[in-house]
Amino acid sequence: MLVGHIQQIVRHPIKSFSGEFVQKSKIMDYGLYGDRSHAYIDESRNGDFLTITRFPEMVRYKARFVGEERMDEYPRVEVTTPEGNVFDWEDEELISDLEEKSQRKISTTEYTPSHVPIGPIAVEHILLTTDASLNYLEEKWGKDRIDFRRFRPNLFISLKDKRPFIEEEWMGKRIRIGSEVEIELVGHCKRCMIITVDPDNAERDSSLHKTLIKDRDNNFGVYASVIKTGDIHVNDEVILID
Repeated sequence: MLVGHIQQIVRHPIKSFSGEFVQKSKIMDYGLYGDRSHAYIDESRNGDFLTITRFPEMVRYKARFVGEERMDEYPRVEVTTPEGNVFDWEDEELISDLEEKSQRKISTTEYTPSHVPIGPIAVEHILLTTDASLNYLEEKWGKDRIDFRRFRPNLFISLKDKRPFIEEEWMGKRIRIGSEVEIELVGHCKRCMIITVDPDNAERDSSLHKTLIKDRDNNFGVYASVIKTGDIHVNDEVILID
């Protein structure tokens, strides 16, 4: 059954940095090719990942892959700072900038195209959200338009039946994307303070999180496991497999 189309594909070459909109992507066993494949480590917290939770300004840094996407190694990762400066992700000047702003000692870590562990990604391979659910929450919040980037999904789906949170009814079922990829919906995404951070200016507004907690038990978006790998594209059909 046709339930919608892929409206946006978003991968995050660096964990907690602004994502990269792509027209197509390979779905690997771990999720989108290169998603959260690079990360900064907060050495002041026993080597935990540095994230938006502790350094909200991270949302204003943009990361993207530059070059050929290969299976033996990733392309170069390029970072654009809020000031518009462009660096390689391991450039010493960029690291110093991040350390000064975050007031933390930072190191780097990266994975391979064939393997990114669940930890850097989240608790599952892929996170998806839908336009109808976003519109519903926007109406309930009643303040501003909500940029779906606040929720950091990999797949943003335009639904055929604009029924909010219909994706939660797909739990335990599989969907096919395009002609190759299959994923299985496995669980709710419980939200944290990250959704309170505006992806453009890093300003915080806790009222959005309070609205979601009150109205949706703090759930927004669903996690999925990869069943069949392959290529996906923007505008691919999303088929619910009964």
